[in-house]
Amino acid sequence: MNLNDYRDQCHAANQKWWQDPATGEPIKRNKAELICLMHSELSEAMEGERKNLMDDKLPHRKMAEVEMADTLIRIMDYCGAFGYDLQGAFEEKMAYNATREDHKHEARLIAGGKQF
Repeated sequence: MNLNDYRDQCHAANQKWWQDPATGEPIKRNKAELICLMHSELSEAMEGERKNLMDDKLPHRKMAEVEMADTLIRIMDYCGAFGYDLQGAFEEKMAYNATREDHKHEARLIAGGKQF
């Protein structure tokens, strides 16, 4: 499977969040709100790492691991809803990043270079 396959799988599994629960009719979702929900999952992952917690719903897994999966599910659902080509963008961005001068060790060592 590629990223677009996972995107489609996540969006199909989350259709209930894109429909009016009373009528089943499609609803318009707020993009900013959806992105904030992605961020909230990352914040939960950070809290799990900070406190070294196990997940409360999947107690055999670390909380951070599960919240990272939740983040991916939200991202993939969003991209499925809005027709984003994740696989294509991923491949192009990885190729671009491989050529970036500001990502090289030498560039990071100079004054003002990226530290993280």
